[in-house]
Amino acid sequence: MNSTNISPLVAPTENTASMTPMLQQYHEVKKQYPGALLLFRLGDFYELFFEDAVMAAKALTITLTRRAQKGEDVPMCGIPFHASEAYIARLINQGFKVAICEQMETPEEAKKRGHKAIVRRDVIRVITPGTLTEDALLEGRHNNFLLAMKEQKNAIGIACVDISTGEFILQSVPLPMLESALYRLDPKEILVSQNLLKHPDLYEVFKVYKNKITPQPDVRFDLKNGQKRLETFFDTKALEVFGNFTDLEIMAGGAILEYVELTQKSSFPRLQAPQKMHQHSFLHIDAATRRNLELECTQMGERSGSLLSTIDKTLTAAGGRLLARSLAFPFIDKAKIDHRLNQVEWFLERPFLRDSLKDLLKKMPDGERILTRLSMGRSGPRDLGAIRTMLEIASKIREILLPFQDKMDGRLSEHPTLLAKLSNALGESLPVLAREGNFVAPGYMQELDALRDLKDGSQQTMAALQTRYIQETGIGSLKIKYNNILGYYIDITSIHKDRVPDTFFHRQTLINSMRFSTAELSELQEKVNSAAEKVLALELTIFEDLVRDIQQQQQDLMQMCQTLATVDLILSFATLAQEYNYKKPRILEREILLIKGGRHPVVEQFLKRQNEEFIANDCDLNSENYLWLLTGPNMAGKSTYLRQNALIVILAQMGCYVPADEAHIGIVDKVFSRVGASDDLARGRSTFMVEMVETGTILNQATSKSLVILDEIGRGTSTYDGLSLAWATMEYLHEKQKCRTLFATHYHELTVLAESLKHLSCYTIKIKEWEDKVIFMHTIIPGCADKSYGIHVAELAGLPKAVIARAKSVLAALEDSKDFQKKSVNIHAMPLFDHIEPTQKESKLEEKLKTIQVDDLSPKDALNLIYELKDLI
Repeated sequence: MNSTNISPLVAPTENTASMTPMLQQYHEVKKQYPGALLLFRLGDFYELFFEDAVMAAKALTITLTRRAQKGEDVPMCGIPFHASEAYIARLINQGFKVAICEQMETPEEAKKRGHKAIVRRDVIRVITPGTLTEDALLEGRHNNFLLAMKEQKNAIGIACVDISTGEFILQSVPLPMLESALYRLDPKEILVSQNLLKHPDLYEVFKVYKNKITPQPDVRFDLKNGQKRLETFFDTKALEVFGNFTDLEIMAGGAILEYVELTQKSSFPRLQAPQKMHQHSFLHIDAATRRNLELECTQMGERSGSLLSTIDKTLTAAGGRLLARSLAFPFIDKAKIDHRLNQVEWFLERPFLRDSLKDLLKKMPDGERILTRLSMGRSGPRDLGAIRTMLEIASKIREILLPFQDKMDGRLSEHPTLLAKLSNALGESLPVLAREGNFVAPGYMQELDALRDLKDGSQQTMAALQTRYIQETGIGSLKIKYNNILGYYIDITSIHKDRVPDTFFHRQTLINSMRFSTAELSELQEKVNSAAEKVLALELTIFEDLVRDIQQQQQDLMQMCQTLATVDLILSFATLAQEYNYKKPRILEREILLIKGGRHPVVEQFLKRQNEEFIANDCDLNSENYLWLLTGPNMAGKSTYLRQNALIVILAQMGCYVPADEAHIGIVDKVFSRVGASDDLARGRSTFMVEMVETGTILNQATSKSLVILDEIGRGTSTYDGLSLAWATMEYLHEKQKCRTLFATHYHELTVLAESLKHLSCYTIKIKEWEDKVIFMHTIIPGCADKSYGIHVAELAGLPKAVIARAKSVLAALEDSKDFQKKSVNIHAMPLFDHIEPTQKESKLEEKLKTIQVDDLSPKDALNLIYELKDLI
């Protein structure tokens, strides 16, 4: 592998003359992987040297030591082999790539090549953020996508692989929609050709994703090589059998396969046939809208509080991933939406069936990822045990659903022979690694049982031998012990050395003890070692046999996993509907959005936890009334109302019931949202620039079938500029796009447009004013707000009373003036401190209240006191 396979990290030094043979070997391997930290196996440790050691020690907060050699000592640090997974996870999470260099032979085998020969080592795998397969390194409910992209003529070909599950997606998108595709797929690593990195139109996108980008040589994206690589891997002469792929998709697909091959070496995963993702086959939601609506995470980047976390009632890791994928790619086909909704309805009508399935799904292991590890030779006995559990649970689910097979997607095939073999072969307590042994159940193989008896019998003989030696020598503290260097030995404390018989021959002397052996002990050790080695060898053979049996049925088993994930997803939608009173939406082909009693799913659940009730609202957009202008104060619920209608549409097109009393939804092709104020400092964009970019995207890309929600257009600039922009935007949406639009604003001057735009209706937030206070009713009603109530909101926020009083005076003066720009109002003539209330003396009532000792009052005294206080009011 050359240095372009992974991003540059550290180039190794060329000065090798003074290095030891082992460090020279390290240097030669490191030269091939300058973009990765090299974990170099030495016995029970992975060691790192030179700059790798400095960086790893800092990242892992472990001790940095030095290895002596001629000349200058070499920086060095190490991690235990048996605990390496946790350390590697920390390195990967910090953005490092890790090359695993293993010993390819034993020291004994190396010595056969010469007395000074060092153990042969080679890299068996490069671990990168996009090529993880271990559960400890992965998020169970999220895909771990590796993505490659190729550009040509303002189009981007995308290949996306999750090697932990075998999913393989190919897609083409226009250049301006690349960021939306990246945000939707959320790749953990992005392969980009060195030439594409220079593309001026993608500079800002690459700047945002710079920590995930791995540069690749341009030649890797060759069309001819990509075609051949895909055909070879999937054993076909024509890729058309999987879909009508573009040249860009083939180039990206070939590049991603080559990268996986280079990083995984000989352990290549079994990937599913590439799935063509058509740009117009799902509901399009751009990156800004996904952020604004907080679909997968909140504005703060947290999963809790997002739509995904709110609706996630799945019970399995695969079901959770399918839910996330359904949210990334909602349906746009009416038949598919109705089919999913009907499945949810079917489950919803059968509560006993739901309860039975829930109990089973809770115990379901992550079959997709286990099968992938098995195919790559990275599994252990516990993975085999998990497949056994999966088959047991699947068999029970199949039995429950068999009478209703026509309601399910896919099938739950039977594997009784494989299940029986795994059940008979595997014990109950299983180790992580096969080389730990002792995982095959007693009675599975006579030869293995006989060897185990011999091994265990030898251990009993060893204990009996120790007892006899104690009796013969009279040394009560005599012990027969074991270590990896000496094997079995007799341990005697130094004070008893004169009592050691001549039949004991010396092995080692320590400070407080001496170690011996006997001919009898050596012979017994040979038997023990021989039996133990034969037992482990036989268990490893059985392990490989079981893995092979599973691999032969991998395709059917993977299909089973996907079917079970779908069952989990549909069941979760039914559970959500039952727990929160969601209703089945009616999906229509015409442009309509009629929602009665709609609720915001996230806010509703939050309020429910606070024992508060969400105020539901209606929405009615159609071909005659497709633009709503919503006015009213902040804090009254405008943004929540806008968002909830968009979320209801997205949920419906996922095939999920919705938080509403009734919903009639004409299929939406794109959802656009411009809500809230935020900057984008990473790209040098101010709040207003972000607002205009997002608005421009909507005006350029929305169609008559789209849903647009806009909040506070033009608020990031001066009043007249902002009002003019909001005015022109509304007219453009009304006359050009003619799409279903909810437009919220503080510019109540815009309500005059209702006179000239016939498809525009004005709505406002119901409020009550009482004793100079504003009470928000959170209810949408026809009409217009005549003012913004901004000062009332500021008062609720706790601004000083002097500021509030001053603001009210200025507002009154401005409202009395018809032409503020001509300076007809002299604001500076109104001094601020005129409005600061003077410090008042305590009233007699306050003075009296401070003197009352409540605990000393009798009931009669309290009654008399009430009359007294009343007179002081």
